[in-house]
Amino acid sequence: MSRLRLLPATFLLSMAALFNLTLAHADDSASPRPAEWAQSVEVQYNLFQMSSTLYRSALPDRGALPLLEKLKVGTVINFLPESDKNWLSTPGITQVQLPYRTNHVDDADVLAALRAIQTAESHGPVLMHCKHGSDRTGLMAAMYRVVIQGWSKEDALNEMTQGGFGDSTHFKDGVRYMMQADVDKLRTALANGDCSTSPFATCSMKSWFKSAHIE
Repeated sequence: MSRLRLLPATFLLSMAALFNLTLAHADDSASPRPAEWAQSVEVQYNLFQMSSTLYRSALPDRGALPLLEKLKVGTVINFLPESDKNWLSTPGITQVQLPYRTNHVDDADVLAALRAIQTAESHGPVLMHCKHGSDRTGLMAAMYRVVIQGWSKEDALNEMTQGGFGDSTHFKDGVRYMMQADVDKLRTALANGDCSTSPFATCSMKSWFKSAHIE
């Protein structure tokens, strides 16, 4: 029986053990980096390439603009409460701001980010970032791996915690969310255009009241 088919309590214990193990081996430089993991592009900005159309990084600055142009980035998705307007003024790059906190993340935050990434990818390469490029960006990168690319939670967590993206002690909130996330419900909500997996979520209620008012 696979890990994902274990009873919920057992699954959570298994994932917690996995998290502790990955932290213990996060600095093990003897292990070769898996080819399917995000690959480093620019150390200064903690910039990594996840796929042909998706990059992740820490907060860029004006010095990163030539690199973004070289990578043909068409959209920058920012998970911070501060806008990118102070450093990003390139007319050809679309700015999307989706601030959230990993200790308060819910399915609506994840769906908004994944939907924004998918929409932007249809227009060219995308860069997503937070301040350090580790926890907020790391969680969305892991959820992209699992929900969109079909990775297992274990594989996505291994990349998130051992990938060299930053201080692994900051990943606990993201790992906690991932352990409890219902991937099938997230995929269904994403495909249906729903803002959340729950009809009682704030965004779902707002949509219902809006549609009821129009009718």
